[in-house]
Amino acid sequence: MRNVTRELAHLSDEALVALMARSEQQALAELYDRYGRAAFGLALRVLRDETLAEDAVQDGFLAVWRTAARFIPEQGKASTWILTLVHRRAVDLVRREQRRRGDTLDEVADPVGGSVDEVAWLRLQRERVQAALRRLPDREREAIELAYYGGFTQSELAERLGQPIGTIKSRMFTGLARLRELLEETAPEMTWTPETSTT
Repeated sequence: MRNVTRELAHLSDEALVALMARSEQQALAELYDRYGRAAFGLALRVLRDETLAEDAVQDGFLAVWRTAARFIPEQGKASTWILTLVHRRAVDLVRREQRRRGDTLDEVADPVGGSVDEVAWLRLQRERVQAALRRLPDREREAIELAYYGGFTQSELAERLGQPIGTIKSRMFTGLARLRELLEETAPEMTWTPETSTT
């Protein structure tokens, strides 16, 4: 299959996606040859775990295969689309792991004592931020998640997403402003402080 795959090496990314839309598995293999390493690096930066990063890449390329027919070349480069799908899977895995760890928080004894309230408070804050992010427009949410989960600078985002740096800055500014508004709307009435204790 490797030799057959390399016969497609002269094709553009967009042509390969078009072949995938017709269920050409060799086209998927060729795209994986081109972007598998970059996708793994991106996923690893988000997840900081090689096994989970591999899962994210596998899930991401599966999504590429399944949604190839919906890719629109006029809206962006195929490479950006592929890496965005992998990144989204990585972020999904981060959230899944956070939920999994959060589900067991109540079962774990506090080793130092007295900080259960703090753990619960931080967990609530994290959930509020994630809920607010889901309410942002896709482009603004993507820019913020790539920057804060993926660790990309604005210049790197501009290059990766194929957008002018001014557009990225605008998306970040608008998205963060809206995020702040959403968090203020959902702010709990009481705030946690280290001095607060229950009797």
